[in-house]
Amino acid sequence: MSAPVSFVATRVTTPRLTQNVVTVEGRTGAPVLFVHGNVSSSAFWHTSMAALPDGLRPIAVDLRGFGGTDPEPIDATRGLRDFSDDLLELVDALELPAVHLVGWSLGGGIVLQMLRDRPAAVRSVTLVNPVSPYGFGGTEGPDGRLTHPDGAGSGAGAVNPEFVARLEGGDLSDEDPASPRSVFRSTYVASPVDDEDRYVAAMLTTRVGEDHYPGDAATSAAWPGVAPGRRGVLNALAPTRFRIDDLHEITPKPPVLWIRGADDVIVSDTSLFDLAHLGAIGVVPGSPGTPAQPMIAQTRAVLERYGPYREAVLDKCGHSPHLERPDDFHRLLARHLLET
Repeated sequence: MSAPVSFVATRVTTPRLTQNVVTVEGRTGAPVLFVHGNVSSSAFWHTSMAALPDGLRPIAVDLRGFGGTDPEPIDATRGLRDFSDDLLELVDALELPAVHLVGWSLGGGIVLQMLRDRPAAVRSVTLVNPVSPYGFGGTEGPDGRLTHPDGAGSGAGAVNPEFVARLEGGDLSDEDPASPRSVFRSTYVASPVDDEDRYVAAMLTTRVGEDHYPGDAATSAAWPGVAPGRRGVLNALAPTRFRIDDLHEITPKPPVLWIRGADDVIVSDTSLFDLAHLGAIGVVPGSPGTPAQPMIAQTRAVLERYGPYREAVLDKCGHSPHLERPDDFHRLLARHLLET
């Protein structure tokens, strides 16, 4: 029987903010920095951290506005750079050599921004159901062209206000489809997983408001009537704010592993969170026929231009392969890290 794993949480102060950093006691070696997704925290990575083979040092961090990290405001006009700059400062503060980056969902976009801005600091990248390199919502085609110049169809105005209210209220129930627990069951995973209570509790650490989740709402003259604001996480993900279309120009180019669940309903070419797709299937009325954002095709196009990457698709798996298919996920991740 393997020895129990002890997680250690430390607050690390950098020039930008104080961040909550979780490590595994006694583990040393090449650093592996795990970056969580939206409406979650580093707690989503505990099982993956414990499963890393010897010679690798797992480190997970809470992003600003999540978990135990300072709730500094998010300037959405910088795209995801408030998050990526925080983490690059953390790498410097911990005096880490080139790091293996593992980013899930929103975290996938953040590690791509880190790679784009400081490639020499990165040893490898693992993307886990990452947000498209062209943000979330408001684009068409594999080249990520804007449907409208103002980014209509993306940003904080696209979120379900009932979910936001229940998140802010700390709702632990499953009495309503918009409760965090119900959203976890219906969209984070494709089938039940162990430790659901831990993950729902982590979701509830999300700071709610215009500076955090979802951000400030803005209107648009174009359908569906919403556009990105200037503050908060969903606006930072808008295609007018976050756009990684020149990744192929960086040097050096560390290898990228892209792991995704085949049944993801969040990051998908037919996402249930994309207003254009919801309009096409009649859920959001008045659609002029705006095509859905092809999120998977966009990521593949960017990575094909980039070069050294491999795609692994797990069947019977949704948005969270590290929770739903942990054995397969850990096997793929360990092989990628040890070969780099």
